[in-house]
This record gives sequence, structure tokens and C-alpha cells, in this order.
Amino acid sequence: MPDTSQMTLPGYDQWTKDYTAAVGDQKPIHNRSGIEVKPLYTADDWNGANYSQKLGFPGAAPYTRGIYPSMHRGKTWSQRQLIGLGLPADYNKRQKRLVDAGASALSMIPCNSIYRGIDADQVEPVLLGTCGAVINTVDDMQTCLDGIAMDSLSTALNDPLPFTMLAQLLIVAERRGVAWNKITGTSNQSDYISHFVANHMFFRIALPGSRRVLLDHIAYTHENVPGWNPLSVVGQHTQQGGATPAQAMAYTLSSAIQYAEDCRGRGMDLQEFLPRFTFFFDISISFFEEIAKFRAGRRIWARIVKERFGIDNPRAQRFKFHAQTSGVDLTRQQPLNNIARVSTQAIAGIFGGLQSLHTDSYDEVLSVPTEEAARIAVATQNILREEAHLTDVIDPLGGSYYVESLTDQMEEEILSVMQAVEERGGMYRAVETGWVQGQLGKSAMDYQRRIDSGQQTVVGVNAYQIEQEAEIPTKSLPRPREKDIEGYLESLADFKKHRDNDHVDKALDALAQAANTDGVNLFGQIIEATRADATQGEIIAVMRKELGFGDPLIIA
Repeated sequence: MPDTSQMTLPGYDQWTKDYTAAVGDQKPIHNRSGIEVKPLYTADDWNGANYSQKLGFPGAAPYTRGIYPSMHRGKTWSQRQLIGLGLPADYNKRQKRLVDAGASALSMIPCNSIYRGIDADQVEPVLLGTCGAVINTVDDMQTCLDGIAMDSLSTALNDPLPFTMLAQLLIVAERRGVAWNKITGTSNQSDYISHFVANHMFFRIALPGSRRVLLDHIAYTHENVPGWNPLSVVGQHTQQGGATPAQAMAYTLSSAIQYAEDCRGRGMDLQEFLPRFTFFFDISISFFEEIAKFRAGRRIWARIVKERFGIDNPRAQRFKFHAQTSGVDLTRQQPLNNIARVSTQAIAGIFGGLQSLHTDSYDEVLSVPTEEAARIAVATQNILREEAHLTDVIDPLGGSYYVESLTDQMEEEILSVMQAVEERGGMYRAVETGWVQGQLGKSAMDYQRRIDSGQQTVVGVNAYQIEQEAEIPTKSLPRPREKDIEGYLESLADFKKHRDNDHVDKALDALAQAANTDGVNLFGQIIEATRADATQGEIIAVMRKELGFGDPLIIA
């Protein structure tokens, strides 16, 4: 039954009686963050009297309505489709076709062998190129970017520390004569805390070493690659690892605070460095909850920058974020339904005020996306922008009784989780002791129980099922051809044989020495080793030997 304790509007009591007569005694409905959702919201829930304090205008504090005055009415989000498959030439062909189809920025994902920190000749050949592009050397990166304008297209690198892919990209730019100050983009996977918690394959180097490498990376790019965003604080991993939307936002903001404090501890001026902090989130299918999550997070971050760090610079207060529709919500059953799921998630992200968007392909639950599915994913964004006119009005749900009330409630829940992190010594300490991981496990189990019990419907999984043979067939992306992989491995062996191996050895020795010397910037040494033709696997091996292997904490 609706809560009438706060209601004063004429006619509300009669509506309550009519509603109860129609639906009976319903159980309360809660969203994924545990917030109860009422059947109706009115001016008694949010009356707009505190408009300036809670909303304001786009581009101005408190930034609830967006970080730029014109938002998508002036410049729409970057269409950044995540691509990675096969060999470097395969990636290059696919990326060029996606640019022609409307993608306005690059996003590169490497083979899982690279995430594991090893070269292609250390892996069973059948595994290569099935989850991302095989990129071991500068020559590989040069092939990936052949014919692509590095100085005009922003590049997101899904490149965990020690950031060998960015080092390769910079050396390619150097070879082409492209100045580093023309290079723009983001180190998408720089948030080692999120890897330690929820994306273990990306966690390559032990926590203390990871902390140092990230800070060196931030300092180096600030000085030498000023258009690069060296830190992307990732909420995607924790949310896909089981966190509720409110928890994911809270852990992300707590991590951002930790990184800012670490930068300040290194003597960095946050007035200069915070404007290059960016964020990366998952968009679940919980539509209104996701919109409220982003609006609340934007408001909280601006307040943290101003009140905790004492920075009035609007550029530092901007909550710039990339978002990706949630692969966790996609299903192998009736996979074409995923197009509807992705569209819903994308609308939530757009209404939530994102700056960059990746829409998943419907077949990502089966394999690396096929080209047809990837084109549909790009077209989905084009349709939402051009046909549905979602960019015509800034923050179109602003002022909605429900959305504003939910934004306030999400803010309260986010702040509550952040306070719990603070009480445990901050995010670094909270993950080091395993507290955050334990919270994710509880949330994941709670949600799975809702699905198993049928309380949460998942179309095609626990409801509206169809016989297997009646499903519309879909094709997964075929594995790279065996002879192509063999050819690549032969070329890699030839590369290693004919490079100046004395030069490589000296560069790797210098990197090892730097890892054991205070005050030497490790990312600068990684670039030197890359320039000497060391492979990514060789560089990471040195980092692991000197700084410790990245073993995640396992919570029983």
C-alpha cells in the first residue's frame, strides 16, 4: 500500500483507496540498490523549492544536470566502440569500417594473452586473437593504426598498468612525426584497485608496485602527453562483479579520492591534475536507477573536489565519464533480445549525461562481436541521436518527481557506502583487507537469489522461454585462421631474432634498476624499453620480478 504519512495533496487519499482496490496488498518493490520504489511520486516527494541547491543549470554547480552548459544539444557523446580481434591487420580493417559507419573515436582491446602479461609465443596458438587483438610490439601497434589519423581521433586503450600499449602508441606517433601533444585519449584500464577487487586478469603487479606505476604514469603523461587522460576510475568492474549501482558509484568515488590523495602525497598540484581524472561505468538495465546513479555521482564528485580538496576550478569538478552497456545483463538465450536491452541501457546512459558511450553487440555473450552485430550496436546510437532526438533537450527527466526523489535517495545510499569505506581507512586499505570484496559477494548472491526465485524476471532465462530449436540462430565470430596465427608467430620470432638484442637487454636492465630506485619515473623507462623494441611481455616480466606479481585477494 502506498505510504501516506507525508502526503498532503488534494485527492491523494481517494487515489490511494482506488489504487489499493485495483491491485490489492502488494509486496514492496525495491530496485537493485535496495531502495523502495513507490507506485506514484508527487510534489510531496520533490517540490522543486531547493532547485538551486539540488539542480541548478548544466555546466554549473552542483552539476546534477550535466557538466557542460550545452551538453548533448551542443556536442553529442563520443561513439567509442570497443574493438579487438585477431591479428593487428584484422583490427585495422574492422576499425576503419566502424569509423566509416559512424564511430567517432577509437577503443582498442588486446588479446587475453596481453592482459595476462605474456607474449603470443608463450600461449597455446589456438587461444590467440579470440578475445582481442594480438599486440606484442611497436610494429603490431603500427599495423593496428595504419591509415588512421592519430592526431584527430581520440583513442581509448584498454591497457592495464604498466601501460605498454600507450608506450607503443607513442613510439608509433614518434615514427610518424606526430607530436605527442596532438595525441588524445584515455588509459581506460588504469584503475588497479578495481582490478584487484573484481577483474583479476588485469591485475598484473602487486598493490604497492601498482600504486607507484600509476602515479609515475600520471606524472609522465601530464608533462609529456598533455591531451591524455592517464586515469579512468572504473565502476564497471565492481558493478559487473556484483555491486549494486549505488555501491559501484560509491566504490568508484572512494577510489577517486584515494588516487587524488596519493597524487597529493606525491606533491602533485590537484588544480592541474584533477581535470584529467575520468570515470568509466557500467549501465545496467535498471533504467531509472542508472539515471539517478549518474546524476547523484556527478553532484557528489563536484562537492568532494570543492569541499575536501578545496578546489574551485570548474574543470576539476567536472565528472567526465564513459559508459558501457552492461554485458552482465545480456543473455545467451534468445540473444536478439539483447538489442532491446542494449537500447534501454544506452538511453539511460544518455539521459544520465555521459560523455562517451560503447553499446554492446547482441552477440557478445557468444564471442567477440561479429561485424554485423557491431554495426547494429553503432547504428543503435545513431538511431537514438538522429531519429529519436534524444539530444534535443538537456537533462529531459530533470524535475521528474520520481527521478529527483530517486537521485536524492541514491545520493544518500552512495554517501553511506563511502562513509563505510572511510571508516576502514580509505579505499586502498578497504580492498587490501578484503572488506569491499566481501560486500560485492553479498550483493551478487542477493541478486542471483532474486533471479532464481523469479522475483527478478530475465526474459528467456526464467520467463518467456522458448524451445531451443525454435530460437533464431546466431553465428559466433570464427577463430582466426590457423595459418594466419602461425604466420604471426613466425614474424614475432623473426622480430625478436633480428632486433638489436644488446640494446633490448640494456633497456630492460635499466628498467629493473629504475624499479629499485626512488625518484625515477618508471613509465618513462617503459617508453625507453619500448623504443628499444622490447615486447610487452618482456617489460611486464621485469616489472613483476622487481615489484611483485599481481595476486588478487581471494575471499572465502
